[in-house]
Amino acid sequence: MVNKAWKIIPRPLLETVLNNHAQHHRVPQPLIVHGPRGVGKTTLFLERLLKDLNKEPHLTGYVDFAESIKDHHPQHNQSFPWSSWSNCEPPTLSNCKAQLETCLESMAERGIKLGTISSQQIFTTLNKWHGLNTALRRILSKSNKKVKNAVSDKVSGSVLWERAVYALSARVNAKEIDGVLELRENGKRLSLEEETYLREGLVGLKLAKEVLNMQHEWRANAIANLNRTGGFSRSLANSCTDWPCLLIDLLSQAAEIDRFQPKLVINNIEVLRNAILTDDSTVCGSMYHDSLIWRIIALGVNERCLPVIVVTSDSYYSYRAYLDFGFIDIFISRETFGWTPQEAKMHMVTDYFSNSEWTVIAEVLGPNPRHLFELYALKQSNYYQKVMEDRASTFEDIVDAYLAYLQITVVNPAMDKALLLLQKFAFDAKNGRVLEDKLRFGAPWRHPPRTDDTILLAEWAKIQLMDFVQALVRTEFGVNYLADCSLEIFDDPAAVALLEVGLLYAQRDPSFMRPISRGIQRCLVRWLVLEQMKLSFWNYLQFHWQRFFRGRSYRHLMLQDRT
Repeated sequence: MVNKAWKIIPRPLLETVLNNHAQHHRVPQPLIVHGPRGVGKTTLFLERLLKDLNKEPHLTGYVDFAESIKDHHPQHNQSFPWSSWSNCEPPTLSNCKAQLETCLESMAERGIKLGTISSQQIFTTLNKWHGLNTALRRILSKSNKKVKNAVSDKVSGSVLWERAVYALSARVNAKEIDGVLELRENGKRLSLEEETYLREGLVGLKLAKEVLNMQHEWRANAIANLNRTGGFSRSLANSCTDWPCLLIDLLSQAAEIDRFQPKLVINNIEVLRNAILTDDSTVCGSMYHDSLIWRIIALGVNERCLPVIVVTSDSYYSYRAYLDFGFIDIFISRETFGWTPQEAKMHMVTDYFSNSEWTVIAEVLGPNPRHLFELYALKQSNYYQKVMEDRASTFEDIVDAYLAYLQITVVNPAMDKALLLLQKFAFDAKNGRVLEDKLRFGAPWRHPPRTDDTILLAEWAKIQLMDFVQALVRTEFGVNYLADCSLEIFDDPAAVALLEVGLLYAQRDPSFMRPISRGIQRCLVRWLVLEQMKLSFWNYLQFHWQRFFRGRSYRHLMLQDRT
C-alpha cells in the first residue's frame, strides 16, 4: 500500500458529457468547463480525453496559455499554482497569440492535406468580411512591378486571387510546401492535378495570412493610439483576431463527419485575458480575449462552429462572463467540483490511506484531488518516515505540516496580493475612479483614507480584509450571492480581491461563494487569527469599531436555494 503508484481515476459522467459534445462536427455554442483549482480539470483532458479525441477522423488542437509561465507549469517541471494565475508574472500577449495561431495553422494544414480546405474556399471565406482587391494588387506589385500595369481595374477579386496565388507560389520554397503536405513521404503517389490542388490550398493559406497582415499594418497607428489612450474599438480588436478567427471559420466549414472533425481545447483562458502588451502590434489582452470569444460565439450562432471547449479555474467564467457576453446561457456550462467525500473515500481508502487517516483528511482538507495527491506525495517522502519514527508523532502531524505549507506558500502571499488590491481600490476612490454607486451609504468600505500615506492605506486594507473574512466565518463560508438577486457582494472590494487572487470561488449552481477547498478555508481562518494577534492596540480598537459600527454581515445570504 505504501509504495502504490498514484493513478488517474476515470470520471465517467463528465467524460461522457464532454465526449458527446466533441463528437459533433459543428456546434452552436462553445462549452466552458469550470471549477475550483485542484479538482482535476487539466488532468482529465491530458490523461483521459485528448488521446481519443485525436484518433482519426478527429483532430483536437490543445492550447494552454499558461505554458509560457515557466515558474508554475508542469511543462517546465513545476507545479500549477494553488492561487490565481494573476498572482504569477503574466506572459506577453504576443506569446499567447503565437500559441493559438500556431495550433490553428497546423490544424488547417491537416485539413488541406486531406483535401477538405481549398484555395477557393479560403478566398470565399476571406472575401465575406474583407475587401481584398487593394491588398492583392499590392502583393502582385511586390512580386512583379510590371504586373501593376498589366492588371486592369475591372479584374474581379477571384482573378486577382488566382494571380496572387500563382505569384506567391513562385516565391515560396517548393520543398517546404511538399514537406508540409508530405507529398514525397510514405510512398505517396498522387496525380499532378491532386498535387497542384493541395499546393494551391497551402499557398492560399499563406496568401490569406499575408493579406490580413497587410491590412493589419494599415491600422498600426490607430492601434498604437488606442493603446495609448486606453479606449475601445471593436473594429481594431477584430483586426487583431482576424487570422485565428479565419482559421476557425475554415476548419468549421471543412468539418465533415467520419472524414475530418476538428475541435479546439483552450486551457487557462484567463491567462490570455490578463496577458501584457510589450508593443503596439495588437490591442490589450482583455480586448483581444473578448474579441476572440465574441467571434467564436457569433460563428456558432450564425453558421455553426467546430467544438470549442474552454477550461478555466477562474470563477469569472462561472457566472459573470455569461452576463458580460450577452445572457445567462450564451455558453454551455459544465461545472465540476471533483469528488464528493463519499467518492473520494471509495477511491482513496485502503489503496492510499487507512480509514483512520481518511477521517482526519476529510475533516481537515476535504476531498480535493490535488490536496490528496500532495498529501500522499508527502506521505511517500523521507520526511514522513522521520516523523513517524518518533513514537509521539501521529498522522495529524503530517497533515499539520501540509497545512503549514499551504499557509506559507499559498494563502499568505495571496492575502498580501489581496491587500494590495484593496489599497489600489482606496487610491482609486480618492481619485474619483470608483463609481459613486459602489460607495453608497452604509457600505463598510464607504470611507477609505483620503490620503496617499501608504501606511494608512495598508492599515485600512487589512482591517477591511479581516472584516470580510470574519463575515465569511459567521456565514460558515457559504454565501449565496444570488440569494437576494442584487449581486451586492460583488461590490465589496474585499470579495473581489479574494476572488481575483483565487482563494474564493463563485460557483454557478448552486450560486455559492466559498473557499476553493476545505484546506484553504482553514488557512483563511488561521490568517485571520494570526492577524488579530499581531494588531497594535490602536488597530485593535479600529478593527472592533469597524465590526461594531460598519461591519459586514452576509448572514442574510445564507440561503440554500436561489430566490
